[in-house]
Amino acid sequence: MTITRRNTLLALASGVAMTLLMGANMAHSADETVKIGYAVAKTGPNATGAGITTIPNYELWVKDVNANGGLTLPDGTQRMIEVIEYDDRSSNEDLVRAIERLATKDKVDLILPPWGTGSNLAIAPLMDRFGYPQLGVTAVTDKAPEFAARWKRSYWMLGGGHDYAEGLASVLKDAVAAGTINNKVAVVSVADGFGIDLVNGARPAFEEAGLEITYDKTYPLGTSDFAALMAEAQKSGADSFVAFSYPPDSFGMTKTAQSMGYNPKVFYVGVGGAFPIYGKIADGKQDGVMSIGGVDAASPAIKDYFARHTESAGAPPDSWASAITYASLEMLAQSIERVGLDHARLAEELSTGTFSTVIGDVKLEDNQLRDLWWVGQWQNGTFVAVNPSSREGAVAPVVPKPDW
Repeated sequence: MTITRRNTLLALASGVAMTLLMGANMAHSADETVKIGYAVAKTGPNATGAGITTIPNYELWVKDVNANGGLTLPDGTQRMIEVIEYDDRSSNEDLVRAIERLATKDKVDLILPPWGTGSNLAIAPLMDRFGYPQLGVTAVTDKAPEFAARWKRSYWMLGGGHDYAEGLASVLKDAVAAGTINNKVAVVSVADGFGIDLVNGARPAFEEAGLEITYDKTYPLGTSDFAALMAEAQKSGADSFVAFSYPPDSFGMTKTAQSMGYNPKVFYVGVGGAFPIYGKIADGKQDGVMSIGGVDAASPAIKDYFARHTESAGAPPDSWASAITYASLEMLAQSIERVGLDHARLAEELSTGTFSTVIGDVKLEDNQLRDLWWVGQWQNGTFVAVNPSSREGAVAPVVPKPDW
C-alpha cells in the first residue's frame, strides 16, 4: 500500500507556504522517520530553475529511498523519509525565515539546499550556526575555497566562475587555431553574482587565450528586451557570442537572435542552455548552441538516471546541475548509512568519504567537487559535454554552429 500525505498550511508567521509530504510504502509513526526539510522557489523568478534542477531531484530521491525501505542507518535499520517543504517565493528573506523555522520549530534532522548561488550564500551563515551540513549544489562561486574554510560544514559542488570561463576560452582558442572562427568575442553578462563571477573570470581567461573582447556589456537582472544588446554584439565583428545569463535571459536571447537573423559561429548562453526545454525554446534549432556544464551522455549510469527522472517527473533532467544534485543526495544517504544522523560525524564523512553516484565515484577536495564539466553543446538533439576535452566522455565540439 502506498500512502502519500500532502497538507498545505497557510498563514504561517513567516508568510511562506509549507507542504508536508511523506511518500511511503506503509504508514510509519513520526519517530520512525527521518525528517528532511527544505525551502525552495516554487514561485517567483527562481521557480524555473528550481522546478527543473532541484525539486524533481528531491522528489525522485525521496521516492527511490522510500521505495527501498528508507534511509539505512549504521546498525542496518531503515527509516522512511518525511519531507517538510516551504516555498521561499524566490525571496531570500522568506528563505532565511523558512530555514530558521525548519531548524527551530520543525526540528528537522537534515536540511536540503535551495536553488541558486545567491540563495545558498544567503543561508550559509544560518546553516553553520545551526550546525547542519549544507550541500551547495547549485551555487557557482569563485569564493568556494574561502566559504568552505569559513563554514566548515558547507560543500560547494558546482565550481567557480573562472572554471567555466577558462573551459570556454580553451574551446574558442582551439577553434581559432583550427581557422573556424576569428579571435573576436562579444560578451554580455547579467549584473548578479553568477554573471559577475563568470565575466570576471572570462576577461583574463580570454586575454590569456589570445581572444579579443570586442563587446562587453552588463545588463540588469530582470531584463526582458535584448534586441539592442544583441544588435550591438552583431555589429562588433565577433564570430563568438557569449552570454553569462540566467534561464529567462538565455531563452530571450535565443529568440531574439533567431528573429533578427543573428548567426554567430559560436552561440553560447549560460544557465538554461542545458535545460531540456531549450530545444523547444530554440524551435528545434538548438544544435551547435553551447552552454555551461554537460554530462557524459554515453554513461550507463547517466542514461539510467535520465530514464528514472523522466518517468518520475514527466520530463528529462537538465544536463548540468541536475545529475550533480541527485549525486549529492546519494552522498548524503551513503554518509548516513556509514555514520548516522549526527551532524558533526555526517559533515566529516561528507568531507572525507568516497561515494558511488550517478556521475561516478565522488570524493570532495577541501569540501569542493572539482571533477566537473565546464562546457557542453547541443549535438543531434542531445546536450553533450565538450570540455574538459581530456576527460573520459568528452565529445569534440562542432564549430561553426549551423545557422538557425
